[in-house]
Amino acid sequence: MTAIPAAVTKEIADLRKAVTDVVPARDDHNLLIGSWNLRAFGDLTGKWSAAPNDSPARDWRAVALIAEVISHFDVVAVQEVRRSTTALRFLLERLGSSWGVITSDVTEGDAGNGERLTFLFNTTRVMPSGLVGEIVLPDAAGKPTEQFARTPYAASFVRGAVEFILSTVHITYGTNEASRVPEVGAFAQWMRSWADRPSDWNHNLLVLGDFNIDRIDDPLYQALVSTGLYPPSELSAVPRTIFDNDKTRHFYDQIAWFSKVETAANNAMLQGLRYAGKAGSINFIPHVFAGLTLNQVSWRISDHYPLWIELRTD
Repeated sequence: MTAIPAAVTKEIADLRKAVTDVVPARDDHNLLIGSWNLRAFGDLTGKWSAAPNDSPARDWRAVALIAEVISHFDVVAVQEVRRSTTALRFLLERLGSSWGVITSDVTEGDAGNGERLTFLFNTTRVMPSGLVGEIVLPDAAGKPTEQFARTPYAASFVRGAVEFILSTVHITYGTNEASRVPEVGAFAQWMRSWADRPSDWNHNLLVLGDFNIDRIDDPLYQALVSTGLYPPSELSAVPRTIFDNDKTRHFYDQIAWFSKVETAANNAMLQGLRYAGKAGSINFIPHVFAGLTLNQVSWRISDHYPLWIELRTD
């Protein structure tokens, strides 16, 4: 690999400042969790600047910028990692030797879109605690049940003496909103059943990922919160995609956990963790690939903003 160009180094530094202006600094008692749909994160053009006719458009520069954002968190769930792990491996290289990865296999079939669900984590801050698995729906009345288009993926981690379990999902977009409701509902109900099972490995369950929720209080959102999975109110107003504006704002990506009242700020079902009241997204657009269109940036970085929350372990 050739040396990183000076212009890319400056671009990374500018992006770093933008992230630190938004995301809290690490301390001995906080936990920073992120979720990011990285558009078609698979193959990679092996140079710092992809030419106009190169395919894919994503290059080393793009992944270095992605790594800069991810490096500010303790653990990040990534959606749309593809069968090819070329970009994922370069991302790990950029993050450094203190970072680890847990990733699912590819969900086969057209609906699976050749995608994996992935966790990246900073081993100086969190470590896997042993549980990992894919969420599979049980058969109904002895007959096979239709499964998720992209099998949700769960992994447990520990920060100090506190364990937590992250379950990530990428709900298939389908032909319309109604076609997504059964999948969101089945996932939320499965998570509720898991949370309620006595003597199970189920402390501090959080869900995160791309739920393809169009609007707050639409049927998709209701399918999620009807089980007690509430996102923090701080995420209610932040944009989810780089193409959104005030008239076409979506709420595709979510981070939520079980609460006993209609706000995730209620920590009654968290053990050893509490929500710090801080959450948001990161607008990387003003700081990367100046001069390119939004669509061009979406194939290099993503069409989604990363979401994040801060929890405290004290």
